[in-house]
Amino acid sequence: MDTIIPAVTPLRQRMLEDMRIRKLEARTQEAYIRAVRKLAAYLHRSPDSATVEDLRNFQLHLVDSGTSPITLNATLTGLRFFFDVTVGRAELMAKMQAVKLPRTLPVVLSPQEVARLIAAARNVKHQAALSVAYGAGLRASEVIGLKVTDVDSQRMTLRVEQGKGRKDRYAMLSPVLLQRLRTWWRIAHAQGRMLPGGWLFPGMNPTDPLTARQLNRAVHAAAEAAGIDKRVSAHSLRHSFATHLLERKVDIRVIQVLLGHKRLETTSVYTHVATDLLHEVLSPLEALPPS
Repeated sequence: MDTIIPAVTPLRQRMLEDMRIRKLEARTQEAYIRAVRKLAAYLHRSPDSATVEDLRNFQLHLVDSGTSPITLNATLTGLRFFFDVTVGRAELMAKMQAVKLPRTLPVVLSPQEVARLIAAARNVKHQAALSVAYGAGLRASEVIGLKVTDVDSQRMTLRVEQGKGRKDRYAMLSPVLLQRLRTWWRIAHAQGRMLPGGWLFPGMNPTDPLTARQLNRAVHAAAEAAGIDKRVSAHSLRHSFATHLLERKVDIRVIQVLLGHKRLETTSVYTHVATDLLHEVLSPLEALPPS
């Protein structure tokens, strides 16, 4: 029996075209479509027929159903694009306000925990990938997006193409990291798992890169094997990179550049988790005269 594939409505097709015109990333497009689909399911009719009151009630529905602030804000962002761009009725979203996110501190590993985590990774590929995440401070998406040609041993840099914000930048490449990458390259090349000019960390099929999910699974498995009970991810290695540099007195503006942050305020969060800086401050309690 043939599978019936539902036809794309003209409204969704227009939204897809609007997103394609603006060259939105695939994940962003999926999130925006998901937001509009949620609204349509709530209304039980075409989403472009929504009124201001409908949208207000929809947001109340999301809040009452326990939707997290991050998901709620992502849904509003998708709807704002839909009504502003595709429908052309920006006024409908005028009273829809994003929810203020609770400020949480990132999970940071100690240098000893980082060493144990990397050593506990199951294979050389995972060890090398985790070393890149920590040694260069890269995001998971940037680690898996590296190609062999992005490693420049002459300039001691890693070329990060189209990182967050669709920006190219160079990341640091330390001698220790370079040695680990060379070890991984020799093993992968001998096994025929790395194609010339291909992915630095290929997946099961050498033509495809390792996925972010696979990288995070490798981190979770290594953390369990190393006896680390913190809730860690690949991004925790990036947080640890920045925090450890700050604790070693590296200028925060330099760290901002290495991380590829647009705003210094984003980087300044690490001043709240750099415990070595706290240890250097003399508490006023210590300076009180003896009673």
